[in-house]
Amino acid sequence: MTGPAAVPARKFVVEADGGSRGNPGPAGYGAVVLDAATGQTLTEAAEYLGVVTNNVAEYRGLLAGLRAARELDPDATVHVRMDSKLVVEQMSGRWKIKHPDMKPLAAQAARVFPPGRVTYEWIPRASNKHADRLANEAMDAGARGEQWSASTSTAELDAGAAAGAVEAGDADPGAGAGAGAGAGVGAAVGERIAQTARTDAETTGVPHPAAAADDDDVRAAKTVASPGWGPPDMGAPATFVLLRHGETPLTPQKRFSGSGGSDPSLSSVGREQAGKVAESLARRGTIQAVVASPLARTRETAGIVAARLGLEVMVDEGLRETDFGAWEGLTFGEVRERYPEDMDAWLSSPDAEPTGGGESFAATGARVAATRDRLAAAYAGRTVLLVSHVTPIKTFVRLALGAPPESLFRMELSAASLSAVAYYADGGASVRLFNDTSHLR
Repeated sequence: MTGPAAVPARKFVVEADGGSRGNPGPAGYGAVVLDAATGQTLTEAAEYLGVVTNNVAEYRGLLAGLRAARELDPDATVHVRMDSKLVVEQMSGRWKIKHPDMKPLAAQAARVFPPGRVTYEWIPRASNKHADRLANEAMDAGARGEQWSASTSTAELDAGAAAGAVEAGDADPGAGAGAGAGAGVGAAVGERIAQTARTDAETTGVPHPAAAADDDDVRAAKTVASPGWGPPDMGAPATFVLLRHGETPLTPQKRFSGSGGSDPSLSSVGREQAGKVAESLARRGTIQAVVASPLARTRETAGIVAARLGLEVMVDEGLRETDFGAWEGLTFGEVRERYPEDMDAWLSSPDAEPTGGGESFAATGARVAATRDRLAAAYAGRTVLLVSHVTPIKTFVRLALGAPPESLFRMELSAASLSAVAYYADGGASVRLFNDTSHLR
């Protein structure tokens, strides 16, 4: 006599997302559990979190999605899809988790299912609309003083629209083809993002050495615009006006001043420079949003400009300066004297890190590339002022030109200078301006 046949374990797909309007700011997450075989939505989860960072919200979304899947079937296997490269790489064990707020959340997520029963995949944001809509619904509810309710969810509309577009052979598969995730998002923007985005916008982990600049260089080379030869129907580009912050006390001394140092504020000269930038941009009247690096000198510069333009300042971790490790506060000559071998390696290879565990140019390039992709999608057709630092701004320009990493050493970028790059719907980029300081004269 034989016993009853074993029931095969169910297979789920969890899509999760989190967001923060301010980073940190009012935040929420969304998560959806799908049947892996049919794509049917089995359950949704969303919650307003109060004031936290983007990364914490994303981890909370992951945790909620895994717990929802476990409630459906504790013996299931789960495939997680998220547009947070940071969470995917950290949970896959390829990147370290440094931030103290994320370590316990990652540990909790790892314990929901036994090891080996959960796999992770990065997908572009356009393929994560269901969870993204849930996260925004949660934040909207929080702004009203309420908590999200499943009865008010409209996120399934996004999933249905995407499925309909794919079935109908829509001419823009990058807009909604989510099932294939990283394997084949489609053409145009969706395909290029899926092929090349290598890190999340607010990177706080340490990237794998192999995930550095090479793929971003390939993407840049494939998507460099040919001004005047592109199709006429791509619409208005997302235009990044790139402003380096004003002078700090360290700027005239030409000392390394990254994201791991003393975080200096502007000097009196720097504040005057920021005021001149503000007046110049006010006369042009084209800036529609202001986004700044989280460091003091960029937030102060952005605040002066935004106040003149009547805009608010959004903060984005992806715009921060490179961490120069033990070189912070030193001049080039002092570093050459104290750490000659490390300096030679740094000048020779984009993968080399500054002494003491700083950030390589390759890691900075991957972070900037992901920030570019995300902001270009968020500000499509608009002009946004990005207030950042020497290395990120040079990297925006380098990637737009498809130039090699060593080109970073061949660009001069003055304090309070303006540069500009336009990004089109096909993924192409066009450098419009570089190191303009005419407003300071």
